Amino acid sequence: METGIFARYGLNVVLSRELGWTSIRDKMFYGDLQAAQSISGIAFALGIGFSELRCEVAVPLILNLHGNAITLSKELLPHGIGKGEGLQSFLKHHWKKDRPFTLAASHRLSSHHILLHQWLKRNGLSASEDVEIIFLPPPLMPRHLKAGHIDGYCVGEPWNSESILEGTGWCPVASSDLSHGHTGKVLLVSGKLLHERKDESIALVAALLDACKLCQDPAFRNEMISILALKDYTGASEDVLRNSLGSHFNNGAGSTSASSFHIFHGDSVNRPTVEKASWVLAGLRTIGILPDVTFGSLSRIYREDLFQTATLCSQGA
Repeated sequence: METGIFARYGLNVVLSRELGWTSIRDKMFYGDLQAAQSISGIAFALGIGFSELRCEVAVPLILNLHGNAITLSKELLPHGIGKGEGLQSFLKHHWKKDRPFTLAASHRLSSHHILLHQWLKRNGLSASEDVEIIFLPPPLMPRHLKAGHIDGYCVGEPWNSESILEGTGWCPVASSDLSHGHTGKVLLVSGKLLHERKDESIALVAALLDACKLCQDPAFRNEMISILALKDYTGASEDVLRNSLGSHFNNGAGSTSASSFHIFHGDSVNRPTVEKASWVLAGLRTIGILPDVTFGSLSRIYREDLFQTATLCSQGA
């Protein structure tokens, strides 16, 4: 809104900050939202209908790649856990709490849930036997970690950096290291909007494609951080936001390059390909969320045709 991109495309957009991904799913279904930033799993839940709600939706744009990380409590010392390879031994020999080792993800259909399972499996642990996974809205994760209710979480920024800079958590691995090139968030558009106001739908995709390009520009990062820090958006401090949007990422145990932490723009980034859709569905099948059945053509949800049309009218191309 602050950059004027929507206005340049003649769009009158009203933003609605939602409590969580379930709220976005429900409001898309009931028509209270016409478009949303979303996790990919919501698109499949609505579009394929493997949850109780089903309606026509489309993903005409990938908003970013990566952007997620795993954060653990400072009670788990970095030198003993490493990137996760020491976790199995720690739980076997040093776990003394009278509850299961507990990790949080933002939604059962999220990439965070998939990545958490991948990380546990990579380090010799079973999510069903060794760990309890619960689901929390992202903004609540840092405070639950600080209170000792959970022992870690997988989530998008800035909620990892919030715990890191507060001194209550540290990050053993970012999602770019777990599954390079995985989708972060997508643009989810209702079928009704596409049918009744297709020109506006295409303009929305084009405007957000311009926004993605702007977000990738290092010269815009300081302004981007100032915008995201507003209470209407994340409400996080600029220092917290800069931790992963700057050049280096303080992971609570050292400093690493943040060059691939967030990727916002590029044809291979923003194009909603069937391959990107397949990564999500394969991940959800692997963790037991989806049955191993064929859901038909994924191109009816991941709409490269809409993306291609939008690129032709993008003013920032």
